[in-house]
Amino acid sequence: MSHLLWKTLVLSPVVLGVTVLVSAKAMAAAEVASSSEDTKPIAANASIFIQAEQPKVNQLLVAQKTDENKVLEEVNRYSNEGKNQNSLSQVTSVSQFSDVQPTDWAFQALQSLVERYGCIAGYPNSTYRGNRALTRYEFAAGLNACLDRVNELIATATADLVTKQDLATLQRLQEEFSAELATLRGRVDSVEARTAELEANQFSTTTKLVGEAIFAVTDIFGNNTGDANNTVFQDRVRLDLQTSFTGKDVLHTRLAAGNALAFTQVGNNGVGIDTAEGTQTFQIGSTTNNSVIIDWLAYYVPIGPAQVYFAGTGGIHSDYVATNNPYFEDFDGGNGALSSFASESPIYRIGGGAGAALTLPFGKGGSFFKPSSLTIGYLASNANNPGANQGLLEGNYAALGQLNFSIGDRLSIGATYVHGYHGAGGGNLFDLGGGLGSANRVVGTGQANTLTTLNGSSSNSYGISAALRPSDKLSVSGFISYHDVTGFGADDDYEAWSYGLGVALPDFGKKGNVLGIFAGAEPYARNRGGAFAGTGNDIPYHFEGFYKYRVSDNISITPGVIWLTSPGQNSNNDDAIIGTLRTTFTF
Repeated sequence: MSHLLWKTLVLSPVVLGVTVLVSAKAMAAAEVASSSEDTKPIAANASIFIQAEQPKVNQLLVAQKTDENKVLEEVNRYSNEGKNQNSLSQVTSVSQFSDVQPTDWAFQALQSLVERYGCIAGYPNSTYRGNRALTRYEFAAGLNACLDRVNELIATATADLVTKQDLATLQRLQEEFSAELATLRGRVDSVEARTAELEANQFSTTTKLVGEAIFAVTDIFGNNTGDANNTVFQDRVRLDLQTSFTGKDVLHTRLAAGNALAFTQVGNNGVGIDTAEGTQTFQIGSTTNNSVIIDWLAYYVPIGPAQVYFAGTGGIHSDYVATNNPYFEDFDGGNGALSSFASESPIYRIGGGAGAALTLPFGKGGSFFKPSSLTIGYLASNANNPGANQGLLEGNYAALGQLNFSIGDRLSIGATYVHGYHGAGGGNLFDLGGGLGSANRVVGTGQANTLTTLNGSSSNSYGISAALRPSDKLSVSGFISYHDVTGFGADDDYEAWSYGLGVALPDFGKKGNVLGIFAGAEPYARNRGGAFAGTGNDIPYHFEGFYKYRVSDNISITPGVIWLTSPGQNSNNDDAIIGTLRTTFTF
């Protein structure tokens, strides 16, 4: 056999070209997979040998059975090999190879292969590296490539380029490597058949599954409050199906479950404090018993330069507008601050549900502010209810407008206005779309939240947020918000305030880690009469520190502490301290 192979190499430049062709394609494919030059070459067409790295995040949602996953691995190897081939540089002249000289013994053979058959490819860096060893399977893969090229020339009436001598040599090589060629073609055909089967039965070619699971051990301390609560182990899981129809749009269908409950704070009089202070992000949206619901259905689509947002259910303002609170706000609650207060300005917690929003960028023509944007949005809390004083336009709603200015890449400032309507029947100002009569509240004291039950109310809220990044290792952000609530009855009016400042140190101790410190006043309302007379008129301060430690690309552990002073706006109540150890899995 070795005598026949040596004879054919001497007789025909085709054979020599096949050899160096395979070597080049093999090494180029290997170079894509690894930067090491000592990697063993792999034949470009032998996709069964390629080991493709699987994506770690946002994986394609496909069939879930184990056998089908094995099929998917082969499909990924096959498709990635095709991409690797596209990365090779097709040459039209042997002079394009920087490491092939006219004095080389293989120069004439390469030149003949390039000019007559055009089945030579090299590295993108214009090298050929034809001195590498190769296996019989790799040689067979390259031989198969040249056979395909010869067949193409014959089919396109350019058969005169193929000499009888070359055809005879190729015939002998086919006979010599018939077993390898049959194995290679059989395996490729098998992968193609499995690919067709998978495409016919997979869930969707346009849908990705993004998931987050949170485990949290947490407790609260402080005399009566500490006695009324125990250490708990809570969880929350979100599975987001992200579907794209054009490659630029995204439809989010999110499933959620959880068992987290916020702590009950108790005053020095032994009575429960009506407050949402200290509510943590993983406690928001919990189903309390791990039952599964669709908690968010939203669609993002660009229309011209604008970004349009539609929410079918579960929409909130921070879905579509910049909150200017980097490293504290992660838009899902598993990797940023522990508390809902430190995550974003309370102004974004007013209202929610179903509606739409539009963001228009401006200032891209070299102006001082760039890239800046204008955002308007409308969310209705009871849009699905056709009853009286309900629905998309007659029920509770919150309309937002925000101008966001980015000065270079170091400073961002947002000016926000939210107008809300809150129908008669009670409810809360910061309810994330809980709607009429809802007990849902996610931030602030009872005095700042509770709306009149007898009459409807309207609210006008104004906020300023800003984020400054002096360096890549330091971020400073903060906000202030003012809320003017006008009741439609007597003595229903009140005002509320909130402000906060945070300092984040990204990559602290390790790339991906974040050390965050936040302080401010949760939403509070002073001098309220009626049922709130004498309940407390102090400012409730909130101090928080956390350290997110990145264990891997998909796992992070965040220990942290929240310190609440004057809970319920009453300095007679003992301070409350919340300790939490949160573990977040993303996939």
